[in-house]
Formats: sequence, C-alpha cells, structure tokens
Amino acid sequence: MQQKEGAIPTQSSERILSLDALRGFAILGILIMNIQSFSMIDAAYLNPTAYGDLIGINKWVWILSHIFAEQKFMTIFSLLFGAGIILFTTRLEAKGNKPISLHYRRNLWLLVIGLLHAYLLWYGDILVTYAICALIVVLFRKKSSTFLVIVGVMVLSVSSILYLLFGSSLSYMPAESYESMKMSWLPGPEAVSHEIAAYRGGWLEQMTVRTPTTLMLQTFVFLVLNLWRAGGLMLMGMALFKWGVFTLERSGRFYAILMAAGLAVGLPIVSYGVIRNFAAGWSMDYSWFFGSQFNYWGSLPVSLGYIGLVMLVAKTPGLTPITRVFGSVGRMALTNYLLQTIICTTIFYGHGFGLFGQIERSGQIVIVAGIWIFQLIISPLWLRYFRFGPAEWLWRSLTYWKRQPFRLAS
Repeated sequence: MQQKEGAIPTQSSERILSLDALRGFAILGILIMNIQSFSMIDAAYLNPTAYGDLIGINKWVWILSHIFAEQKFMTIFSLLFGAGIILFTTRLEAKGNKPISLHYRRNLWLLVIGLLHAYLLWYGDILVTYAICALIVVLFRKKSSTFLVIVGVMVLSVSSILYLLFGSSLSYMPAESYESMKMSWLPGPEAVSHEIAAYRGGWLEQMTVRTPTTLMLQTFVFLVLNLWRAGGLMLMGMALFKWGVFTLERSGRFYAILMAAGLAVGLPIVSYGVIRNFAAGWSMDYSWFFGSQFNYWGSLPVSLGYIGLVMLVAKTPGLTPITRVFGSVGRMALTNYLLQTIICTTIFYGHGFGLFGQIERSGQIVIVAGIWIFQLIISPLWLRYFRFGPAEWLWRSLTYWKRQPFRLAS
C-alpha cells in the first residue's frame, strides 16, 4: 500500500518536550489508582469499604490517592489526547496530506490494541474509550477554542446529569434491580471469593470474570460515563493546545497562577467529597451517585493545577534534565501503559505470583513507586538505541501501513 509523500510519523526533532513530559507525568500518575484494580476486587475501586483494610496507614493511602490522583491523571491524559488530535492533523495538513483517513486508521488500530488489552489482560483499559471518542471529536478540530471549551463542558456535564437522575430515581427502581446494583457496590462473601479465586487462577479462569466486567465497562459504563467524560475533556484539550498552554507559549506567571488557582479550587472540593462520603458511611444511594460528583468536577481544576506545575518545571532551564526524563516516559506512553499492565498482572494474577487480594493499599503504593523508578530509568535508556517504544513502533507502522525504522543509526 502506497503512502502519500510527506505522510510520515513525527520525527524526534519535531517533538514537543513539554507535551511529552506532561504525558509521562500522567502515565506514571494513573498507576496510583490503577494498582487498586490490578490488586483488589472490582468494587473496591469505587467503594473503598468493599474490600481490604481501611484503617490507619491504609486509610490514609486511600484518602491521599483519591484526593491527589483519582481521575486527575486520566483527566490530563484525556486533555492531551485531544491536543494530540490537533497536532497530528495540522502537521499532516501542513505537508499537503489529508489527515482524516490516517486519523481514522490510527485510532481504529488503537481500538484493536485496546480490545486485545482489555479482554486478554486487564478489564480497566482506557484505550478503547479514547479510540472511539477520537473518531467523533476530530470533527470539531476546526472550531474556535471558546467553542471547544463550552461544548466540552456541556459534554462533560451529560454524565453528571445521568448520575444525578439515576440517584434520584432509586426509590422507583424494582427491588430486584436495586439489590443487584447494591451487590455490585458491596459484593457478598461468595462473590468476593469467586473473583479472588478467578484472578488467582490461570488465564482461562481469569477470563470468566474479566470478560463480563470488560463488556459492561465498554457498553453501559461507556454510555453513561466514559464517552462523555473522555469526549468532553478531549474537546477542552484541543482548546488548551490552541491557546498554547501545552507548548510553553504562555508566561511563567500564567502557569504559576494556573497551578495555584487549580489546586486551591479543586483540592477543597475533592476533600469535602471525601468527608461527605465517610459521613454517609459509603452508602450506595449517596456515594455512588451524589458523593462521586465532588471528585468528578473537582478533579478538573486539580488537573489544570498539575499542568501548570509541569509546565513551570519544563519552562525552567535548570530543571531540563527532569523534564527530559519524564519526556522519555511520555514518548513511550503506550508502551509504558501496557508495561504497567504486564508487570502488575504478573504480580497479582495466578499466571504470575498470584497475590491478588493479598496486598493492602500501603503495600500497593510501594509497588507503584518501584514501577515508577523502573520506567523512569528504562525509558531514557531505551530511547538511546531506539526511535520509539515497541508499542509505538507497531502502532505507527500499522497507521502508515509501512514498516517504520526502529533502531537509531549508530
């Protein structure tokens, strides 16, 4: 298959270091929350009382993880995905290419990678959501930044409205349906034992639990949550890229204000939500539908605060070595994301060490730190010898329908 002249992947010299560094920061940060899905039953992610010790240091690990990490790093990554759509399409247009066909091919292959990741390895995959949303939001790439922000907030609001409507209608729900929902929020001993046994078992045993969970996440949960959150954030990310926020085009004062304002607004909102949920005893009726809204909205300003912080670091010449290390992680974001799954499923699932359900939250965060150190070391080393991470190389080769050069010239 012939590719048009100029339709080649972004070269190393064209990369934007601040974007890569922010992407690396996000890909490391998402592991703080993902580790809970790798190591504990599904229900424990939304309801910390569903499984595991929640006193002392374990309680504080959960609280700090929720306040500083849950949805924050995935928000950044969603914003960056939207920015990447603008960057990808405008660079192709500048070279005289029509970008839409390549954009669709690129994201259809990402969809394939995501489906394989989700069904064969780990149900918590986000690549499928990104790939599907990208097919839609690209149609808005020519709109003004103001339009993108307004529509992005409106799209983001849809899920929030749905949650509030569901929560308000619980009293009208048939008793059987209500009890079924309650079991998914706080599963009984038999269901917990079944999930633990499955993930401590072999790959085929894991599939008996992973497949239905994945299917639910990619259908119902996608339609009521992920489509609207990821899609809305991508639109907002397009606007932030057009405003030069991700590319260091704004002043240091702008990034300092963004950091301070974002954290000052977002952290109290999220923290108040934690207080309210504990006061409600983590009841499904309140915490799932109403109590979750504090973090749903509070995570956005916190994420903007983090973006301001990373951009300030990237803008400081004396901190360039730190920026470059995180940039290496970001250049290999897909590889590092999949590598986190491989490492964690090996630690926790039965085909590896079988520690699923045995490591408390305090131990989980130690594992996270170890994986961070490994990826911060291995990513720059890998890129000394190779142009891309292995997953990026495969994805680009499939996108451009041509085998891409892999090794750097010696």
